[in-house]
Parts: sequence; C-alpha cells; structure tokens
Amino acid sequence: MTGAPQTADEDMRALFGPSVAVFAALRGPEHAVEEANPAFAATIGAAPATLQSELDEVYRTGEPRTAHDVRIGELSFDFTCEPRRDAGGAVTGVRVIGVDTTQVRQAQWLMAEHRALLEQIARQAPLAEVLDGMARCIEQLAPEEVLVSVLLADADGRHLHHGAAPSLPAFYNEAIDGIATGDGVGSCGTAAHRREPVIVSDIAADPLWADFRDLAGRAGLAACWSTPILGRDGGLLGTFAMYHRAPRVPQESDLALARVFAGTAALAIERAEADRRAAAAAELAARVRTAAAALAARPRPEHCQLGGADGCTAAAELKIADSWGDSAWGCPEHVEEAILHVRSVFIASEDLGGLVAYVNR
Repeated sequence: MTGAPQTADEDMRALFGPSVAVFAALRGPEHAVEEANPAFAATIGAAPATLQSELDEVYRTGEPRTAHDVRIGELSFDFTCEPRRDAGGAVTGVRVIGVDTTQVRQAQWLMAEHRALLEQIARQAPLAEVLDGMARCIEQLAPEEVLVSVLLADADGRHLHHGAAPSLPAFYNEAIDGIATGDGVGSCGTAAHRREPVIVSDIAADPLWADFRDLAGRAGLAACWSTPILGRDGGLLGTFAMYHRAPRVPQESDLALARVFAGTAALAIERAEADRRAAAAAELAARVRTAAAALAARPRPEHCQLGGADGCTAAAELKIADSWGDSAWGCPEHVEEAILHVRSVFIASEDLGGLVAYVNR
C-alpha cells in the first residue's frame, strides 16, 4: 500500500475527523418527531430516551437546555434543546440539535494517552513498559476491538522479535518471535521488508499469510494492518500491527492512528537504543581505565583486557588509547567495539603489527 506521506497535521485531522450534526423538531409533551434531517433518522430515529428529562423540562419551562456526552448506542452526542412556540408564544414542542462527538472524544482520549507516553519516554522508562502501555492504551480506547502488537527488528533488520502484545495469545507471540523480514511473511514481515504499511483486511484470503494462516486461525485473528517503525535515518526499528477478530478494511482515521503510534514507538526505541549505547560506552571506558592501571605492572598482557566481567581469552593483538592517556590491549573484536562506542579512542601504535593487523584483518 503506497501513497504520498502524511504530515502530522493531516493525521490529526483524520483522527479528529468531521462531526455529524443531527436535527429534529419534536411536537407536544410526547416529543413526537415532526421533522428531522437524514442524519437524525439514520443515527437516532426517535427522540432519545436519555434526553427525556431535558426535553420535559424545556417543554415545561420554555427555557433551553444542553446535555453533553449523551450515549446513543455506540455513539456520543452533545445536544442543545430549545422550545418551539406558536404565534402566541406558547410552547408547542422542542427543537433538538445534536453533534456527534464520538470520534472527537476518542481522539482526545488517545492524544492524552499519547502525551503520557511521551512523558514516559522523556523520563527514560523501560522500553518494554512504554510499548506495553502504548498497546493497552490503544486497545482500551479504540472504538472497535483491536489487538496491538509491536515487533522489534534486530541489528541487521533481517528478523523481528517480540516487543509488546498484551492481548495476543502467548502461543501466537512465541510462534512469530524471530520471524524473518521478507515478502510473504505475513503483514509484519512484509511491511518490514517493503518499508511501507501492509494492509491485510482478510487473512483467510490473502497470499501474504499463506504460511501463517493456520496459526492466525487458532488465535482467532482475521485481519492485520502492519506499519513499519522507522528511525530518523530511515533504518528499520520494528513494526506496529493492529489485529482484528473479523475481516476489516481500515478507515483513514485507523491509518492515521497507526502512523501516530508507530512514530511514538520509534521515539521510544531510539531513546532506549541511545541509552544502551551510552551505557555500553561508559562500561567500555571503565574497562580501558582499569586496563591502563594494570599496564603499569605488566606492559604487554597475554589476553584481551576489554572483555568485561566475563573476561576474554583471545590474544591481545591491538593497543588502543584515549585522549586522556589511558591505554589497553585487546582482541580485534573488543577493540572495534571500543572504537565504535567510546569517544576519542584510537589504535595507539603499529608495533607488533597492531595497526596493520587491524587494517588487513
């Protein structure tokens, strides 16, 4: 599924959507519908019983009244009720004007939860906690049942691993943990491979699900819309999926919701990765300092000094140093890790083939 990329403002407009206005002119104390617009007839049909007290009061007093968040089936309305009068001023009925606020209310709740998630990310909450909370938030507030899943890409982008899926069966999560990315690997593997949303409205009939159709059937899943989670550099971070129990085609508001929260997941994942890299850099810098102190007693160790708590039995082939004068010996693997993660670290000398061994490895 392709198309021009949506802006954040366009996604917000899709989420908040147009509101439907209903109108009816009611007659007499029984509030019989005398006139109504098509929207009223389609969504309400008759004077709503939940407005009975307001309608009675307006008819009795001749004073207008308002009612907010009135539930009519699955919909929510704000109503204004005004008196209708004859030529002599006597009240003959009630005029009702209502605005369907269902989508607006849902979007407002979702955006409030979205802000809370951003605050969690800023506070450096654990990634698993943020992703699980995001999934539960969408599942609880979406107007129709949806089951949310987040899969995380490994470093080379070739496989996807479990990130969060609080409502999917455990056997399903275990079965797809570690799936490859590629065309035909369900919605998520395909979305990760194509780097674009993949909408499967009917799993039972879609060829992308040929290898996972039985698994989805056992889990009671009939539709899956997957959006790739991409980093600021365009790299693959994972996928954000919305599953449904029955075949379903998404509305534009559904797609906007997926884009907004895929972006939120990207922030959380990149923040967690930055924290991980910072922690790794600090640990490696500490190893260099510890090794530098040891070199005072033994200038050339036999084994790598950069292997961390578990140590490293590989031969010490390369010497590195930092701008503060600390130096250490390590194997090519741990030396490369230090150069990538610790600022100002460099290969210290060419003696014993150190630099040549690294360049020609």
